[in-house]
Amino acid sequence: MPPAPSRTHIATVTAIVVVAGAMTVGHAAATPGCSAPVVLGAQFQIASCLDDLTTAGTVATGHTVPADWAGLHPAGARNPSGVPGTQIDGYFPDNSTTNTNNGWNHDSQFVIRLPEHWNGGLVVTGSPGNRRQYANDFVISDWVLAQGYAFAATDKGNTGADFFRDDVAPGDAMAEWNSRVTELTVAAQATVAQRYGRPPAHTYMAGLSNGGYLVRWQLENAPWLYDGGVDWEGALWTDVDNLLAVLPRAIANYPESQSNPAARDAIVAAGFDAESQPLWEYHDKTYWELTQRIYRQEFDPTYVGADADYDYASRPRAVHDAVARIALTGRIQRPLLTIHGTLDTLLPIGRDSDVYAAMIRDQGRADLHRYYRIEGGNHVDGLYDIHPALLRPLLPCFHAAFAALESWTAAGQPPPPNATVPRTDAGDPANSCALGD
Repeated sequence: MPPAPSRTHIATVTAIVVVAGAMTVGHAAATPGCSAPVVLGAQFQIASCLDDLTTAGTVATGHTVPADWAGLHPAGARNPSGVPGTQIDGYFPDNSTTNTNNGWNHDSQFVIRLPEHWNGGLVVTGSPGNRRQYANDFVISDWVLAQGYAFAATDKGNTGADFFRDDVAPGDAMAEWNSRVTELTVAAQATVAQRYGRPPAHTYMAGLSNGGYLVRWQLENAPWLYDGGVDWEGALWTDVDNLLAVLPRAIANYPESQSNPAARDAIVAAGFDAESQPLWEYHDKTYWELTQRIYRQEFDPTYVGADADYDYASRPRAVHDAVARIALTGRIQRPLLTIHGTLDTLLPIGRDSDVYAAMIRDQGRADLHRYYRIEGGNHVDGLYDIHPALLRPLLPCFHAAFAALESWTAAGQPPPPNATVPRTDAGDPANSCALGD
């Protein structure tokens, strides 16, 4: 992994623009004769002029990878389509190779979409989990493109369950996530200015899970690049509240929790809502142990015990110092809207966004923040289709939050007050959400 690029470095690297012929479906395909701006700092890029930049079109043309965004939205979600424009795919200099998208075997891949009918704005995202650059295509890109925004996304510089191997020192891989988002934002703003003849009037950051963490970090540490952001259940990293301090208790107690009230109580005491118990088996098989292992290897590679026995608080000072490198403070400097589901069974709300909202208040920044606790929301919306009587999708609540951010930053209209949004079966939960009166 190369050193994190500075703003000066980002601004002075000369891009190498490659014009390629059509590629096979499933890979980004350049359109012969399609002109596009040079992406500042890119090592490689190709341009494609498309009739539809949304997933309704890009799935068929090979300009997205559906596996990147699988499971993040409910089956009944309806997205807009029919947005013509230019897509630029490429990558920034990097020496790691976990991202196999487009057959490039190269990390720091990005996608920038420039709609033909531009509204003057730009939305930047980083991928959730350890997914790749197309992960937000259905849940964010489609919707903001239809509003007229340019869109940019990055794979964060490393991907997959072995992302932690992109390290020289513990914490390097996650630190790269933040520098790669900054790198992309600077490049995307310059690309938009080249394409439309003026810089974006508003740049917003948006993201889900690890992507929400990136929103928080950028608004704390690089606020000059953004007008605001929407944080969709962002991962919280502090020296006290982080997933390494939460997940081991769930992993250790789940096997007995079905029959032992004390084990169930221990999982609840770790922060998980008792009502989320029907989701525990799925998360135990799919999320908890894998997530604990890969982040423990990122920050504490010398630990040799079982993950169920891991005790973050007692680990050596070097582990806590590694977390401190990427930790959040609550010192946001631009407007931020947070949504988080009360039944999040990976990042429990009481150990995550409830804490982050308090951190923001403690920093005296509450006037820049709105926080919406969504009753029945889980970490990913795909489980709504299996548990419709228990859950509600957060995707339409993200749309509502983004619209509220627009009104707040562009028209000076304050969003609804902080609230717990009650779960409802009325109407169309997969496509509607009201944050307040």
